[in-house]
Amino acid sequence: MKTKQVITLDDAKRVAAAARAEAAGNHWDVVIAIVDEGGHLKYFEREDAMIGSIEVAIAKAKSALLFRRPSKLWEDKVVAGNSGCLSMPGVLATEGGLPLIIGDDVVGAIGVSGVKSSEDGQVAAAGAKAL
Repeated sequence: MKTKQVITLDDAKRVAAAARAEAAGNHWDVVIAIVDEGGHLKYFEREDAMIGSIEVAIAKAKSALLFRRPSKLWEDKVVAGNSGCLSMPGVLATEGGLPLIIGDDVVGAIGVSGVKSSEDGQVAAAGAKAL
């Protein structure tokens, strides 16, 4: 039987704090969603970002988790002309979602929304790096 790492609430808060610091340093109001390995919301923060960014941040995190890849991968495929991936369940083809990895285990994901997708990706990367 394999022993598997899991994301704790303290881990999720540390990831969110690093992401928040990156956003604050750039004067960006964002939504930060952290999901666990089952895709369930583990931690959530919303600054004065648009209400629509709430579901987008969660969907970016779930997309990154489900496919164990950055959500930017799907954005790049669409830009390259492969729109077929948009019909895949759980795909959100917008940068800002990253899997969270401890050792060899994907333990969850972070999703960020509220500014340009490249900026969302920058904030998510700062958060993921904290793990």
